[in-house]
This record gives sequence, structure tokens and C-alpha cells, in this order.
Amino acid sequence: MRPLTGDDTPGFSFLVSRAFLHDPSNEAHQRLFRKGMERDRCVGVFDGDRLVGGGAIIGRSVTLPGGAVVPFAGVSAIAVASDHRRRGVLTRIMREQLHGLHEQRAEPFAVLWASESRIYRRFGYAEASQVTAFALAKGDEFRPGIELSADPIREMSAAQARPLLEEIYAKALPNRTGRLSRAELEWDERLLDEPEDREGMSALRFAVHPEGYAIYQVRGGRDDRGPAGELAVREVVSTTPQAHGALWRYLLDMDLVRDITGLLGTDDPLRQMLAEPMAGQWKQKPGYWVRLVDIDRALPTRRYSTPLDLVFEVTDQFCPWNAGRWRLYVDGTGSAGVTRTEDPADIALDILDLGAAFLGGVRLSTLALTGRVRELTGGAVARATIAFLGEHEPESYEIF
Repeated sequence: MRPLTGDDTPGFSFLVSRAFLHDPSNEAHQRLFRKGMERDRCVGVFDGDRLVGGGAIIGRSVTLPGGAVVPFAGVSAIAVASDHRRRGVLTRIMREQLHGLHEQRAEPFAVLWASESRIYRRFGYAEASQVTAFALAKGDEFRPGIELSADPIREMSAAQARPLLEEIYAKALPNRTGRLSRAELEWDERLLDEPEDREGMSALRFAVHPEGYAIYQVRGGRDDRGPAGELAVREVVSTTPQAHGALWRYLLDMDLVRDITGLLGTDDPLRQMLAEPMAGQWKQKPGYWVRLVDIDRALPTRRYSTPLDLVFEVTDQFCPWNAGRWRLYVDGTGSAGVTRTEDPADIALDILDLGAAFLGGVRLSTLALTGRVRELTGGAVARATIAFLGEHEPESYEIF
């Protein structure tokens, strides 16, 4: 195993493309991959001269409960050659990443998207959020009382829209747990619009409001019942409820469209805005998977909803420095401190469970019902559950 360099870019790109069943020949994707490798921390596993496994850490930031935007290790491009699987390659990559973060005192927690659920649990990653896939009909009405901004919404080209999108997104970033920071490269990736990636849809379209924007695609169609177009929402971001409502009204009223689909944060207000939400389809899917690298550095990065003073007994086989008893103390402002202790534990759990609860999207009380979290002091799980909840469910539809 060794760090990957620029000379390794073609081989790494080919490996990742093959592992995720993509076409390695897409030049636009390759340009972004090369640009990303210059910044990302990539490692590779070799069998002789052949690269057979690799992975990257992307330094990004995420909004945590309480509104702080905190750096995390974004784990991405994890790939193992199909003829070298089940031979410990992935374990070596995971150990290199997580132990390296600990030894270098780098980002205190890591986040990834899991291609398959069972793969990453053995390394301490837990599903910490969900995303909602929705399908609505054109013209679905809002319930009475929804206030819509009267400011105009304008269609723009990608070049016209991008600086406005970046400005609005930066303003909205601290307002929603789970929202990720975006530098130039992340915007390049988010707005990449290659014809072969569109799956029959149009190029990206941009509807821009002074306090928000929507990115979407369309596909025309007609059948015996009339227009049967599709509208796929890629992203709606706003800084006010009125702008949010106006943008969704704009999308729901698009001419010649029958079906509107996309992904939402699990507590996006859209569902509560609809007069008949049961007419739509709503399906929960896994979002971010979180791994706490260092408990004492990770837990204080977020705010908590109530004061707390509890001792957690933690097991962690893959990162043993986390194992043992930790006191989590939260003061009246929601700020936390974490220290090692020999005091009796109030709650016993695995690092998986702390990671699952970290963003406020999974309740410790729910995990206790599965037996994963054990209450050792009466009422401790209830107190911890309330403290870990955030103002919002974590938003987690941006794949990295």
C-alpha cells in the first residue's frame, strides 16, 4: 500500500469506473477525477505493479446540529478489483484511512455513501440519516395559508446561474443539518451535465429566485390522456420559507408535465405544504454513513438540545482507542466536553450507535429497542435521546 500520485490517476480512474459499473471512457468525468486527485488524499493497494484497490478522503465540511459547519473526512472512490475481492484489500484501505486520521489528529469523523449496507458496518460506519424519494403529480395543490414570495423566478443558463447559486447556497449552508460545503470542484461535480448521463432527460435547467433556486431536468411525452412529461428535481435550496414555497409552486405548475420526482431531506417542508400529501409517493432511503474517528474530538463539534451529564461505555474493535468509558457533559448552552472516566457507565453501546445518533437523524431510544444500546441507569437513554436530537433532520442527498 502507498499513497497514489498523479502518475497513478489513469489506473485509479479505470479501477473506480469498473468497480461501479461505469464507462471509463467519459472524458469529462476523467477530467474531474484528475482534478480531484490533485486535492484528495488517495491510497492504493498493489499486487506487484498492478493497482487492485484504492480509496480517497475528500476534505469537506458539513453543517452539524446547532449550525456549526465542521470539517469531516469524506470517504469516496473506494474500489477493489473484482478478481481481488474477499482478500483483505478493503480492510487495509479502511485501516489506513481511519488509523491515519487518528494518528494525524485530522478530521474527527468520517462520512461516506455505502454502495451496499453490510460492507461498512464492520469498520464502524453506521447509517446516520435518510433521504426521501418522492413522486408527485403536476398541479398538486398547497394547503391554505402557505405564503409564497412574489419575487420573480427566472430561467437562466448554467453560466448565468452559477454565481447566484453559489451565493445563495453559501447563505443557506448553516440553516440545515447535513448540508455540505462546496468549493469550486464540488460545484463542477454538482453541475456536470454530460449527455450520456442524462438518461433521456434534458440538460440541466436553472430556475433562480432572489432567495433561492431550483435545478431540474425535463423529458417530454404524450399519451392518450394528453401531455405526459416528466420533471426530475435535482436540488431546491432557499433562504426563506416564502422562496421555498414559490420555487416548489413553480415546479409543480410546469406546463406539459405530468410527474415530478426527486430527492428531499426527510423533514423538508414540501410534504407539509401539500393539501393532499397522501396523493404523492414518499420512500425513505439510506443517506450518510458516519464513523466517529475520535470520540473525544468528534462529539464536542456539535451542539446538543439539553444539558447532559452521562457516562457511555463504548466498544470499538476496529479503532480500539475509542473503547472504554467516556463522560459526555453538556452545559446550558448546548456546548459539550468529553473526557475519559472510570465512573460507572449509564449507557453501554458500540461506536456504531454513537455514529448513528451523531447527526440527530437516528434516536438512541430506537437503537435501545433493538438491543444495540443498553441502559444501565434508569432514564439515561431518554435523556441522551433528547440531547442528541437537532432542530432539523439531517439533509443527505448530495453524493460525493
